[in-house]
Amino acid sequence: MIDEKQNNPEWNQTSQETTVNSRVAASRAARSRQGRKPESTKEEQGKNRFWVQVRILPIWLRILLVLLLLVGAAVVGAMIGYGYIGDGNPGDVFKKETWSHVLDIMRGNGP
Repeated sequence: MIDEKQNNPEWNQTSQETTVNSRVAASRAARSRQGRKPESTKEEQGKNRFWVQVRILPIWLRILLVLLLLVGAAVVGAMIGYGYIGDGNPGDVFKKETWSHVLDIMRGNGP
C-alpha cells in the first residue's frame, strides 16, 4: 500500500501541498502568537497605568502671565516712545494729563 501511494504522482503532489500548507499555517500561527504576546502585555500595562499630565503652571496662571506681560510691554513701549523717541520725560507716561493731551490730539481738538 505504501508503494502504491509513493508511485502515484497525484498522491505525491497532494501530500507535498498538504505538508507545505500545514507548515505555512503553523508558521503563521506561531508568528501571530509571538506578535500578540507583546501587544497584550502592553495593553495590560496600559490598563493598569493612568497617565496624568501634571502642568507646572495652570492655564489660568498662564493667561494671567500673558496679560501681565502684554500690559508691561505696552507700558515700557509707551515710556520709550514718549520719553526717548519723543522729547518728553518717561515718567510723564503715568500722568493723566499726558493721556488727555494725546487723546485730544487724536480727536483733532489739540494744537
